[in-house]
Amino acid sequence: MLIKKELPDERELVLVKISKIMPHGAYCQLLEYDIDAYLPISEIASGWIKNIHEFIKEGQKEVGRVITIDRNKRAVDISFKKVTTKEKNDKLNEYNLEKRYEKLFEQAIIATKLNPKKAEIIKELSSKVNTYTEIIQMFIDKRDVSSVIKNKPLETALAEIVSKNIKPKRYEVSYTIELRSVDEKTGITQIKKTLEEIKNKGVGVLYLGAPRYRLTSEDSDYPKAESRIKEAQRLLEKQKNLSYTIKSDKA
Repeated sequence: MLIKKELPDERELVLVKISKIMPHGAYCQLLEYDIDAYLPISEIASGWIKNIHEFIKEGQKEVGRVITIDRNKRAVDISFKKVTTKEKNDKLNEYNLEKRYEKLFEQAIIATKLNPKKAEIIKELSSKVNTYTEIIQMFIDKRDVSSVIKNKPLETALAEIVSKNIKPKRYEVSYTIELRSVDEKTGITQIKKTLEEIKNKGVGVLYLGAPRYRLTSEDSDYPKAESRIKEAQRLLEKQKNLSYTIKSDKA
């Protein structure tokens, strides 16, 4: 988050650090906000809790869900038991990614010697995006960032840092085909020619043993990788003397 909000929203997932345990609950620091929250003992876990210290410890980091907010008193109550395992893992991954991208941004600020203007730059950026993740993702996706980052040296430095530190995710799709010819005289030649045409479409072809072949396609964009296989399939459908079956290798 570029600039911390004063208060979270109701039902929002928040990352917390337990700072003080009381007999009937615990006070927690909201790591993404400059405010504390209260965790009632009834919201720690399902069932009856005899000893609160068996469930939580001071200094423990956890993901909670905001259940009530009193904006006038700046009082926030949270729950641990209302967070699913998936929600917890997703929130932790999101937070860790944001912190990593914040460090990359800091590197760019230092490299361009813009520390004196850092607060001003962040304020300007926050009018267009909310997180460091959004900024870095624009570079990963190779989008135009000139409307967001007005400082050209900073843009150049970020582009260089992102290219050095982040490798674009690659997606691979894999299918197995069984390819046969109904013409014994020209069949082998036609199969070889067809497979070469498939290779020319950017699809890898691996011989598994007649009549089986593996078709693979890789791209940073999953739909593009999948579309190449579909093109290969359309090419196979046009071959009059060839029959085939195709099956995804995805489990």
